[in-house]
Amino acid sequence: MSKIGVHSFVWSAGSSRGELETALDNTQRLGYRLIEFSYLDPAQVDVKWLAGRIRERGLDVAISMGLPPEGDISSADPAIVAHGVDILDRAVALVRDLGGTKLAGILSSAHGKQEHSLSRKGWDTSVAALSKVADRARAAGVTLNLEIVNRFESNMLNTAAQGMAYIRDTGASNVFLHLDTFHMNIEEADVGLAIRHAAGKIGYLHVGESHRGYLGTGTIDFPAIFDALVAIGWDDYVTFESFSTTIVDKDLSLKTAIWRNLWDDNVALARHAHRFIELGLETARLKQALVREAHLPA
Repeated sequence: MSKIGVHSFVWSAGSSRGELETALDNTQRLGYRLIEFSYLDPAQVDVKWLAGRIRERGLDVAISMGLPPEGDISSADPAIVAHGVDILDRAVALVRDLGGTKLAGILSSAHGKQEHSLSRKGWDTSVAALSKVADRARAAGVTLNLEIVNRFESNMLNTAAQGMAYIRDTGASNVFLHLDTFHMNIEEADVGLAIRHAAGKIGYLHVGESHRGYLGTGTIDFPAIFDALVAIGWDDYVTFESFSTTIVDKDLSLKTAIWRNLWDDNVALARHAHRFIELGLETARLKQALVREAHLPA
């Protein structure tokens, strides 16, 4: 059985106990094995309680985030860099306390459209800061997964190749790529080839459609993506991510330009996505078997 996760914003952008319970219930009921939370504020959520509820359902958990401008670790301002490091350290602690192992998202610079090109100094500043966070994260049993996002959401890591160069510069063993089919569809020359090239450095994966709605209803070549994942032996989570104006989060909806209502029924959406991913991976495995087996006459 494939390991399939779902982003909590498919269910709700809220963090009340009732909303979190519903998100966990829906995740488990529809066959997902991991739930991903974004921008979960420990000041607003009883982390110990939530960790227990996740554990009781037998789910895994991941946390994703994007650094704010005032916490951009590529900044020329040491105070902003220090604030960003503190944000990342607290996020690592949240992952640990929830019983997870993956922190993902835009961790290397501010999340949002930039009005300037990244400088080499900014790159080096970010690498140095993240390397220190990685040392502490390793002690907590947490990996840092750098999301490769499109040009309108970051001026630093837009392709898997750039992410691999950044990882090499950190020299850290617990820093990986967080790939996302929505972003790769915009920036990569060939998404399948990029996945193959990055094999061994991928730590987390988002599957989303070109318009952020139902999988298979946009322009992304999912068979090529599933073929690539099977070819590299990917056996970790494939997490479904989708956004609609039905569910609005103030931190993420504006930055990701969610202007259209692409779905209303989140249960129908999530049920379809789980079937789509499972069938896509199964089909890719069957194709791989066909090209490997000779089937000689008896």
